[in-house]
Amino acid sequence: MKILVANLGSTSLKWRLFDFSNGAETLLHKGGFERVADYPKAIEDCLAALKDAGAIANESDLAAVGFKTVIAKGVTGCVRIDDRVLAAMEAFNGLAPAHNPPYLTGIRLFVRRVPGVPLVALFETAFYQFAPEPMMRYAVPPAWHDIGVRRWGFHGASHKFIAERSAQLLGRDDVARRAQSLYLDAGKSPVSAPDLRVISCHLGGSSSITGIRNGVAIGTSMGMSPQSGLPQNNRVGDLDAEALPYAVKTLGLTVAEAQRQLTQESGLKGLSGVSNDIRDITTAAEQGNAQARRALDVFVASARHWIGSYFFGMGGADAIVFTAGIGENRAEIRAAICANLDQLGIILDAEKNAATRSQEAVISAADSRVKVMVIPTNEELVVARETKRLLEAR
Repeated sequence: MKILVANLGSTSLKWRLFDFSNGAETLLHKGGFERVADYPKAIEDCLAALKDAGAIANESDLAAVGFKTVIAKGVTGCVRIDDRVLAAMEAFNGLAPAHNPPYLTGIRLFVRRVPGVPLVALFETAFYQFAPEPMMRYAVPPAWHDIGVRRWGFHGASHKFIAERSAQLLGRDDVARRAQSLYLDAGKSPVSAPDLRVISCHLGGSSSITGIRNGVAIGTSMGMSPQSGLPQNNRVGDLDAEALPYAVKTLGLTVAEAQRQLTQESGLKGLSGVSNDIRDITTAAEQGNAQARRALDVFVASARHWIGSYFFGMGGADAIVFTAGIGENRAEIRAAICANLDQLGIILDAEKNAATRSQEAVISAADSRVKVMVIPTNEELVVARETKRLLEAR
């Protein structure tokens, strides 16, 4: 069974082709295009690349195309894409303006280009559909909640991968099996030992922190939209609800312009005044730029805030996992987040931390009660696995 996972951006197309034949999970091919101006041609070139590499003979070799979709009104989980699903995504374009429109465009092009191949969506919100209601509800009137004003959560595929892989590395195959089968049986797979508590830190251009108990999310830092939680690369993160109308009135902005500034000129970019890239910001901070140093400090403080929230909410943690671009590669950020937490049983091994970059590793000290780990995420593999499970279940 060969499953193509297509990652669609406003000007990019990236893909991975997985083969699940004979019980294996083999990455057959991966590639991508940046600065895409002609999406139909990009899709055609993607399929041509797969054929040229010998990964497929023709499109009929594909069992399905899977998509890491973000959010849709009234739809979540892993679902077969049809007109109802596309309409539901379109209804929530405003919540994910940088994500939903490109996916809608790309999916519709795939529908026309490979009409006989099933298209499957794994929504980022899926991993949080079993979280306790008090962790996902805002204190708004019922009518607001009824139209979708609530925490939805994002980066679900990444955090689900961490839920599975961390359990395996910690010797808890029972929890790994529960996490793997989550969308098919609503997480009812039995757990045969004490709770496994993991705090997953997906830190990158877009960041979120999720508490995971026995393979199931209990809550997440992101809320109703990806413009929430930690400071993002150029998105604001958490913001008081009164800030928007106040800024509109005081600065003489339109609501549209205020939204643009909050989603394109804020976050690490707005704080640092330098860049939305953590590497540039770190370099500037090391050179004495006070704004850049402040941006790093705010990011670290927010991460510690959310880690503390789930540490307290779960009564402790067995592991803290760092993943994604910043989490996997920036030892100095990991060190700052974990600094002076020895009374909570969190102690880094400075040498292991400094030596770890984009590889699985335990970076905590031998006497740390809480394991601190780096696990490179694999969102595309999660999409492929869930697409396979959906096809087999049907």
